[in-house]
Amino acid sequence: MKSIVILVSGRGSNMQAIVEAAIPGAHIAAVVSNRPDAGGLVFAAEHGIATAVVDHKAYPDRTAFDGALAECIDRHAPDLIVLAGFMRVLTDDFVSRYEGRLINIHPSLLPSFPGLHTHRRALEAGVRVHGATVHFVTPTLDCGPIIVQAVVPVLPGDDEASLSARVLVQEHRIYPQAVRWFVEGRLSVDEAGHVFLRDAGIEAESGYVVPAIEDVGAER
Repeated sequence: MKSIVILVSGRGSNMQAIVEAAIPGAHIAAVVSNRPDAGGLVFAAEHGIATAVVDHKAYPDRTAFDGALAECIDRHAPDLIVLAGFMRVLTDDFVSRYEGRLINIHPSLLPSFPGLHTHRRALEAGVRVHGATVHFVTPTLDCGPIIVQAVVPVLPGDDEASLSARVLVQEHRIYPQAVRWFVEGRLSVDEAGHVFLRDAGIEAESGYVVPAIEDVGAER
């Protein structure tokens, strides 16, 4: 059984998707938030999951906050830490502490549009496809090894809200899948930072795995 701690800052819809997936071999040990009013804490408590708050406002700087957060996480001895809408930039020391067992989901097809306001920037750039990326976290923001991506079409008339909603549906699909692969011990990362999926059954000509890409099929 793999122990998992999930970090949220808001309603935690991706956390909810992971919990509801009921992944065999996964135990959600705790849901932790930096905000005491986070809706995700209510959902977790209703599902019998331990919750904790490490309020970033109670600490003088990012280093102190990350130290307190790590202490809270380590009480549960997790095999995996999942960032699910956790809206804090983590220090390099924190990220290094959990190297190889800290994952995040980002609402764009990385390396395109790292950082904030991804849907707005995608629309402004005029891209025809957009999507979401699950990746291992490294000290460089939104640049860690990519585990899985899902692609959605950018449709005529889309605004930030409609595009975001289309991407979110795919986030809820691929994040539980990535967690499942981790729990099953199927993920590995080579020296170049490329993720391989063992026994996937679907491999690109290069040998890299293409685990779950949505069929776009849209015209503009």
